[in-house]
Amino acid sequence: MPPNLRLLTTAIATVLFLLLPFQSAANHPQIFHEAPAFRNGNSCPPPHDNSTNVHIAMTLDYSSPYLRGSIAAVLSVLQHSTCPENTVFHFLADPHHHPHLRKTIISTFPYLGFHLYTFNPATVNHLISSSIRRALDQPLNYARIYLADLLPTTVTRIIYLDSDLIVVDDIAKLWKINLNSHVLGAPEYCHANFSHYFTSKFWSNPFFSATFRNRKPCYFNTGVMVIDLTKWRTQGFTQKLEHWMRIQKRYRIYELGSLPPFLLVFAGNVEGVEHRWNQHGLGGDNLEGLCRDLHPGPVSLLHWSGKGKPWLRLDAKKACTLDNLWAPYDLFRHESLFSDS
Repeated sequence: MPPNLRLLTTAIATVLFLLLPFQSAANHPQIFHEAPAFRNGNSCPPPHDNSTNVHIAMTLDYSSPYLRGSIAAVLSVLQHSTCPENTVFHFLADPHHHPHLRKTIISTFPYLGFHLYTFNPATVNHLISSSIRRALDQPLNYARIYLADLLPTTVTRIIYLDSDLIVVDDIAKLWKINLNSHVLGAPEYCHANFSHYFTSKFWSNPFFSATFRNRKPCYFNTGVMVIDLTKWRTQGFTQKLEHWMRIQKRYRIYELGSLPPFLLVFAGNVEGVEHRWNQHGLGGDNLEGLCRDLHPGPVSLLHWSGKGKPWLRLDAKKACTLDNLWAPYDLFRHESLFSDS
């Protein structure tokens, strides 16, 4: 191939690669049914009073089936809220997808209070290491690290929610928990074998393992967190998380995506939240995604963390029993098998 033609071919391929996220979103639109309008009860404060609003952050990915999970999660929050009009959503997304996402949100939730923020994958791409499951390596999986940077300073507290969950209680109860002196609140699971979240290279290096000295670290799942954004900003926790990601790139001290940096920075210094607010693991493990039962105790939030997602298992006619609890919140509009044309 002549050099000039080779350069032209390379240039065209590069342009097509850069346009791929936009083109895939445009050519494969995800369409959802319109949700009912949820209104405040008589005891609710005015919805335009920011001091009384509940702020929730989520990521949205128009190019993947996870958007279906996100829409279901939003519906579940609204349906079980006493004051749904006082709930404000903060969505983080790739800028290529903003036009499609904005249209989808407005058509699905015409009355929803929301803000759409740009999360540029380049912010974190250079810090991501491969993990045991490809979905854990996606840049949006790390967007939660940058909430304090992306959201306005007027937002001082946030609930972060993953896309593979549903809320079956009033989210205001979680919002009102007392974080005391802590930056982050989440259900903790101190019976879990904490050593499994890091490699032998981590534990054999005194410099690394010393990070847990004078702490009693417990596992917590980062799919449901209440965060004091003011303390996060003033104490520079984004930079602390990035520090461990850089160490991971060089030494390979863990295998599980964005979770271990949070454990390294926060474990042992988390405000414990009732386990009812994260009945996690319903998607099975990260390799097989087998069916699982609920943990003992009351339930306010069901979380399909793990490989198995309810929308995939339901579509494949291989649903687990608990997947049927997710199904009523699914607003996805399946394509008809027949055409009018």
